[in-house]
Parts: sequence; C-alpha cells; structure tokens
Amino acid sequence: MAKDLIIVESPAKVKTIKKFLGPGYMVQASVGHVRDLPTSSLGVDENNNFEPVYQVIDGKEKVVSSLREAAAKAAHIYLAPDPDREGEAIAWHVAELIKDVSKAPIQRIQFNEITAKAVKQALAQPRSLDRNLFDAQQARRVLDRLVGYKISPLLWKKVKRGISAGRVQSVALKLIVDREQERRVFIPVEYWNFRAFLEAGQPPVFRADLTKIDGKKAVIGNEEAALELEARLKGQPFIVESVQVKEREKTPPPPFITSTLQQNANQRLGYTAKRTMNIAQRLYEGLDLGEKGTTALITYMRTDSVRIADEARDAAREFIVATFGQDYYPAKPRYYKSKGGAQDAHEAIRPVDVTLTPESVKSFLTPEQFQLYRLIWNRFTASQMAGARVLDTTVLIDCAQTTWRSKGEQMLFPGFLTLTPQKNEDVEDLPPLKQGETLRLEKLEKEQKFTQPPPRYSEASLVRELEEQGIGRPSTYASIISTLQDREYVTLVEKTFVPTDLGAIVCQLLSAHFANLMDTGFTAQMENDLDTVAEGGRNWVELMKRFASEFYPTLSQAAKAMTMVKGGLPTGMPCPDCGKDTVIKFGKAGPFLACSGYPDCRFTSNFTRNAKGEIELLEKEKPNAEVVGACPDCGKDLVVKKSRTGSRFIACTGYPECTHAEPFSTGVPCPQCGKGEIVEKSSKRGKIFYSCNQYPQCDYALWDKPVPGPCPQCGSPLLVEKNTRSFKGIACPDKNCRYKKGSGDEEDEG
Repeated sequence: MAKDLIIVESPAKVKTIKKFLGPGYMVQASVGHVRDLPTSSLGVDENNNFEPVYQVIDGKEKVVSSLREAAAKAAHIYLAPDPDREGEAIAWHVAELIKDVSKAPIQRIQFNEITAKAVKQALAQPRSLDRNLFDAQQARRVLDRLVGYKISPLLWKKVKRGISAGRVQSVALKLIVDREQERRVFIPVEYWNFRAFLEAGQPPVFRADLTKIDGKKAVIGNEEAALELEARLKGQPFIVESVQVKEREKTPPPPFITSTLQQNANQRLGYTAKRTMNIAQRLYEGLDLGEKGTTALITYMRTDSVRIADEARDAAREFIVATFGQDYYPAKPRYYKSKGGAQDAHEAIRPVDVTLTPESVKSFLTPEQFQLYRLIWNRFTASQMAGARVLDTTVLIDCAQTTWRSKGEQMLFPGFLTLTPQKNEDVEDLPPLKQGETLRLEKLEKEQKFTQPPPRYSEASLVRELEEQGIGRPSTYASIISTLQDREYVTLVEKTFVPTDLGAIVCQLLSAHFANLMDTGFTAQMENDLDTVAEGGRNWVELMKRFASEFYPTLSQAAKAMTMVKGGLPTGMPCPDCGKDTVIKFGKAGPFLACSGYPDCRFTSNFTRNAKGEIELLEKEKPNAEVVGACPDCGKDLVVKKSRTGSRFIACTGYPECTHAEPFSTGVPCPQCGKGEIVEKSSKRGKIFYSCNQYPQCDYALWDKPVPGPCPQCGSPLLVEKNTRSFKGIACPDKNCRYKKGSGDEEDEG
C-alpha cells in the first residue's frame, strides 16, 4: 500500500516527525532550497515580465532525484517547509520538480511548532500552495538579483573587483557610515556633575544628584563655574524639601520575536545574529532528550508577531500557579499587540512545552543551546506572570537655592522579576526621611565630563535600527550583517561596527548615484509593497516594472558619471618620500597608502584613522628575526612571518625577488592520511586552525593546536592543547574519549 509523503526543509526535522507519525508515512528533506536563479548569469528575462529562469542548485541533484523517486510512489504528497515566504518558495519549487512523476495530490501544510499535535493538525488541514506568498518571495529574489547583478560590475570597474552591492545591505552599510561621520564631526561640550553623599538619622548614607540651580536646570559648563558652586555650597545645610512615595507596577515585556531575540542574545550572551539563529534552528527542529527522544523545544524562530496560542497561554498559567503560586499570575491573562506591519501568521518565539524548564533539559544541550533556551523560556514565562510591585521614593533636597534629587525603590512583590531580574543603578537604598529634616554632608563630589558622540552600532542596536526603520525583515538581519563583514565593508571594534575605507567609498558612490536605493524610506516602502504582494493586493510584475522604470535610467547615468577610484582614492596627504599626493588603494590584504607617483616613487604604508577620521601612518613592522633555515630556491634566510589573517608561515627574506613561501608546520604527522603534516592556517575572520598540508587530497582539520600523542586512554595518534576558562592543558580530540591532563575541570587520565 502506497504511503503518504511529507517533504520538510531540514533533515533534522525528519527524525522528529517520523517519531510522531510512525511507519505509515515517508518523510524526506529538501535540505533548503532546491532551485534558484543561476550563478553565472542574470537569470531574469527583462523583456518578458522579468520572468525568472530557475535551475536546480549545484549539488542538489541527488536530493531532487530522491524526492522525485519518493513522489512517484506516494499516495499523497504534503509539502511542509518552514512557515514563511522562503518556505513557501521551497514548497513551490519542489512541487514544480515532482509534479511530472506523480499523479498524487500535492498540498501544502505548515506548523509553528514541531509537536505531534501540531503536525497531525496540519495534516488534517492541508491547503493549496499560496501563489501570493510565492510571488512576494520571487519579487524579492528578482529585485535583489537585478540590484546586485547590475550594480556590482560597476563597482568592480570603478573601485575593486569582487565587491558587491545589495538592495538592503547597502542601506544598512549607509547607517553605519553615516553614524561614523556623525562621530567624526562631533564636537565635545564640557559639563560638570555634582553628587552629594548624605547621612540622615538612620543609615545608610545615600547619594543625591544636583538637578537645579536657582530654580533652573543645572548647567555647569567649566571648571570656574564648578569651583564657584562648590564655594557657594560650602558649610550650607542640606534640608529635605519633599518626600514623595508612590506605588508602581512594572509589567513584563512581551515574548521574543526574531529581532528582539537577536538583540537580547547579543547583549546578554555576546552571540552574533547569525549564531543566535543557528542555535535557535536546532532548538526548533528538535534535539535528543534521552528517554523523551528527539523533541522540539521552541516554536518557529522567524516571526515578528508577539501573539501566542491560547493553549500556550493556558499551559503557562498552570505552570506559573503550580510553581510560584496564584499571586504570581495576573488577574487577567496577558495579551500583547504586535507592531503595525507585523506578519501575524506565526506566534512569538516560545517554548513548545513550558514544563520543560531549562534546568530539566540542561544535560542534553550544549552550553550555547542551554543559554539560548533559558533566555527564550524565561522571557516567555515572565511575559505571562504578574507584574512586579515597587514603592518608588523621590526625595528633593535644598541647599543654598540648589535642588538635589535622590530616588529609591523598595520591592513589594517581585512578580515576573523572579525570573528576569533587572538592575537599576540610578536607584539608591534610602533611609527613612521626612520633610524639613537636616542632613549631614559626608562628601561632595564634582566630576568633569564631556558630551559623547553618538555610539557606533553594535549588532543589537543595528538590528533594532533596521527594525525601527522598516529595512529588511527579521529573517534577513543575520545575513545582512554577515555580508557586510564578508565583503570587508565593516569591521568589529570592541563589539561595534566601524566602516572600512572600502565600505565608506562604496557607500559614498552608491549614495551619489543611487539616491533612492540608499534611502531608508524608499527601502522600507519596498518592504511594504512586498507585503502587499504577499497579501494579494498587488501584482509582482507591476511592482518590478515600476522599480525598473527608475532603476535602469539611474544605472545608465551612473555608468557614465561614477568616479573612478580604482587607481587610488585621493587623501590630500603628501608622500613623505617625494612630496606628490598619496592615495588609498584597495589590495587583496586590505587598504594601504601609496604614492600617486608610482612607479617613479614606490612609497607604500599601512595606515589607521584617528577619531576625527584623519589618516595616521603606521610604522612598518620590523622584520621577524626568527630564522628557521635556508631558502631552497635562492639560499637566503627563511623566517617566520604572520599572514594578514593571523596565521604564521615561512617565507624567504629575498622577497620580492624570491617568492618562496611554505606553511608553518607543527611537526605533527596527519593521523588521517599518514602522508602529510599538520600546518597552521587561519580563516578569513582571523581564527587560527590546523589542517593537513596535503589538502585537498586530505581534508583533516581541527581548531586546537595538535601535539604528538598517543592518547594514553584511547590510543589517538595525537592530542591537542586546550586553553579555556575552565581548563588548561592537553586533551584527546576524540569526542568519545574524555582524556584530559592539566588544570581546571575534572582530570580524566583513564
């Protein structure tokens, strides 16, 4: 008897769903997208209503063949990729690839959480493929392809080969570049803060901040004014002017949506948006929880809705009352309203089963999975709890016609803060105070300060800005940020984004010649137009025609008028060797300063920029004196050098006449092929790793530095050096072997 076929997006879901449905169903995965626009051509028929030309993605031929084979013998086919536009597009493309081999009905199902109940409900309520959702995704894909495929070659010609432009990424880049420019032109303004540390009849000593002078806002702009005020206050009494006590309720924030999860994970855990989404994907698809088997822990993590299902709200109520008591549940269930324009098809991100507390599943999760699940679980559970009740006390104090303020807070009932404590550094622990009471001054502090420029964007604040401006969608933020870094348009400095010179000039050129594309309002409106297509209110081809009517003439004009900077970006700085102008050039190893008089003058230098954006030359690194042998090509010394990304390598001191170079070997034989040696390498992001020098014939690689073995416990031919917060020493690289020797953790020497 023929079985029904369910096609999901991810292989990780296959095992989870098979557990629910048993042997009566075939479950296979498309492993993401199966068709896309070609990589070697535009793939869009611009003269035929922008008709896309799709092809099977390279490497997906076996997946497609397997899906077609299963479809040919299926009684009913259910397409179950993720419940969003990308998922709808995957379902649509799969249907196109299998419809000629099967006469079975092909229908779409979707579920917000991977549970037996949700999957069975979806199977009981299949629907047709949604052409509007597919068209919205198709329009976005074609728009992005036109922008990238048309503008990027122009940038190759004018700036540097291999760089790119993107419909949304370029606007995000502009936010970062504009913020940096604001910082460079910012002029600090001096001001002084005053704090009084006061003592009443009972402890503790508390702090009061100066707020007014002679009834007006306190503005102290220089040291002279600060000293005058200090003299005015000397010996004068501090008298309590008023004490205001007010009870206040703090309400919990809503459960996470994609953007707020990315922001919180970045702020609290230090995770990038990409890392957060990868971890969340695993929690959504399901993990092995021992006797429970493979179990999904959270609902779908690409959403901008704060809505939650009634049954989830009911389950939260039961858990909160049973765990914390009736007082910890509000008088009425909590409902949250999504922002305007939010797609309300999916719930907020929440635990599938609130009774699966983070601690109860901790032993089955990796540390990062546990941390993110705890963040999601705490936020959701807190969102359904009673508010915290606090007693706010505001004290105004008078001294010589100056007003000082101190704020205190007393917790009356913690409510949701039991799960998500908050720290308020502006709140003091106040003693009992009464109007007219004279206080003793223990200490008076004055502090010179300067106004600060607007802060650079962190991942969290950039995601928040993109969301507030309506640029992109939550599901795209991680890829936007990743692309900006991969293209070397921005770099991370102290966890904030700084535009590179390459990023700045690309932004400058695009802003000058593609003003609409770089406008946040235009980009946000395009997102709204795509939403309208998804809702069936607009034809995607008409949207494309309207966009193209302005884009093509702009592109043609830019090709003629865009400044050529490939020969170097003028700096206004004279060459220290010959006096001619220097220029910034963009090489494979990054930007560098060069003389415009090349080849007559060969001056080059690395450089940095100060806070004002001014160029400062860097002293050339002294040659590495570590000689490791003689060059086999010319006989000169071989020395150890460092690559741009941080790994060591061996090079001839006769460069550039002699170009001999070789990897830095650890001296440890490769345990996989037995022929090569393990050498030091580094990734594009600068992370050191170790791999066999016989690559690509041998693909053996590891992150930790190898040392000669064998492992005394399992016989592994090599060991590795470990240096973490909890352990420092050597360990076996085999995950099935727990051998360790060193300090920290529990040593296991077999």
